[in-house]
Amino acid sequence: MKIIKRNLYLKKIEPFIGKPIIKILTGMRRVGKSEMLKQISSQISKVHPDKNIIYINKELRKFNFIKDDEDLNAHIDELKGDADSVVLIDEIQEIKNWERSVNSFLAEGMDIYITGSNAHLLSSDITTLISGRFVEFKIFALSLKEFIELGSFEDKKIEEVFRKYIKFGGLPGLFHLDFQEAATYQFLDAIYQTILLKDIIRRYNIRNVSLLEDVTNFVFDNIGSIFNASNVVKYLKSRNIKTSVPTILSHIHYLNDVFIAHKVRQFDLKGKEYLDTNVKFFVGDLGLRHAILGFKDSDISGILENVVYLELCRNDYRVSIGRIGNKEVDFIAEKENERIYIQVAYILNSPETVEREFSVLELIRDNHPKFVISLDPLQITRESGVKHINLYDFLLKGLNNEKGN
Repeated sequence: MKIIKRNLYLKKIEPFIGKPIIKILTGMRRVGKSEMLKQISSQISKVHPDKNIIYINKELRKFNFIKDDEDLNAHIDELKGDADSVVLIDEIQEIKNWERSVNSFLAEGMDIYITGSNAHLLSSDITTLISGRFVEFKIFALSLKEFIELGSFEDKKIEEVFRKYIKFGGLPGLFHLDFQEAATYQFLDAIYQTILLKDIIRRYNIRNVSLLEDVTNFVFDNIGSIFNASNVVKYLKSRNIKTSVPTILSHIHYLNDVFIAHKVRQFDLKGKEYLDTNVKFFVGDLGLRHAILGFKDSDISGILENVVYLELCRNDYRVSIGRIGNKEVDFIAEKENERIYIQVAYILNSPETVEREFSVLELIRDNHPKFVISLDPLQITRESGVKHINLYDFLLKGLNNEKGN
């Protein structure tokens, strides 16, 4: 399979190479964290060929003997780990008390890179131990730009490629299967089952597996919709499944922890506060969703919102949903001193649809950039200053040029 350099992440990591700080790559299983470690290792080898590079991948059986920090210490000592060593450990959450070893390696001058598929990797106890000595890089499934490059789709019509992208998702392993639908969804279902079994059921000792699957299906089926745990309890009760709000919330927490789902809070633009009772969920990869629920064109609104949400996250925006009065703003995206507002629509095919999408943003009385993103090929203009941008342009070119206009 063709390999592409994931420059979006490499550029973020490069300033920290060789620095006395732990580099932590987090993200859902199979988004490409292992390949990122290989690319980092390769880059270091070219610049510093004399470095002692130690690579450990806990998904490979040859490393099964490393079960805890003592085993890890012994292995690093055996490979003569010292201040001239680079240590790369994949899926480090599989090693008990790993943080003790990593903290010691850092003190000994080693250059450390680790990956994990669980947000618990950075729990309060662990971050207390390594506080101020680590930086996190969040790795996501392939962007549309990466998807096109990896699949050598440059000569294909963008509409055709984008449909593959939203139907099958952006996990790099897809490209082994030539996008044959049955095989692809079987592959994605296996990843989904692995995430549930290894990262949630075993880790959190879940006994009612069918309830976890029901909650996951509900979240998958309602991407882009306001989520209310009480409504989930009522929905499940209508199907003769008994549960409680605390149980639903704990299951949601687990999904969020393993990056299969992302919780997005709502911000009240008038009250200037977050409304924790109103949240939305988006999935870490659309292909996993469609492997479980099937792909339906009728879901296109939520699917497009999910695509935009993940692209904003890839570009380091902190994302929330907005509310102004009784109207909803799809996304408020912020980083450093920047804020942008975004509405996402499928097609602006009527004056009523144009009015609905633009008018919400026109209610916001500040000077931050405001965008309506849709699949319309022709740009729609309004005197209010709210800009319209084609979704493909947003995904392939970003917003930098648009923000400057």
